[in-house]
Amino acid sequence: MKRIATAATCAATLLLAGALTSCSESASGEGNGPTSSSASPSTPATVDTKSAGGLGDILVDDKGNTLYLFLADKKNKSNCTGACAKAWPPLLTKGAAEVGKGVDKKLLDKTKRSDGDEQVTYNGHPLYYYAGDTEPGQTNGQNLDQFGAEWYVLDAKGKQVES
Repeated sequence: MKRIATAATCAATLLLAGALTSCSESASGEGNGPTSSSASPSTPATVDTKSAGGLGDILVDDKGNTLYLFLADKKNKSNCTGACAKAWPPLLTKGAAEVGKGVDKKLLDKTKRSDGDEQVTYNGHPLYYYAGDTEPGQTNGQNLDQFGAEWYVLDAKGKQVES
């Protein structure tokens, strides 16, 4: 019986990850939410800050989409691949990432992912979107525990924000 429950939980998790991934794109493929991790960018990414109510000023991309850190990552090394990267697409860049309002240039960098893409980092944290954020400004991924660790938004100092 325990085996069946475990299998059902695994199946539900995979279905949820698939559903969340499909939420990030509209029928035309041009969703307001985060970009897919499968497409390499053609321009540098921009990191900005924006007020998110009780969370304060947090990191976002140039369209206002919330960026997150993953506690399972090591400094400048992503541990989110496969199904994880579908639910939590990495913020990819072509060349050096650009500094937006409120961002400390000294904390902004990039790292190479296992697939060769360049992912933006801030204060050593690889940055991600959350597929469950379908509109700019949403923070649905805040304080979720998925893929083995918790996910948090970051403040302008590159620290996790706990709600």
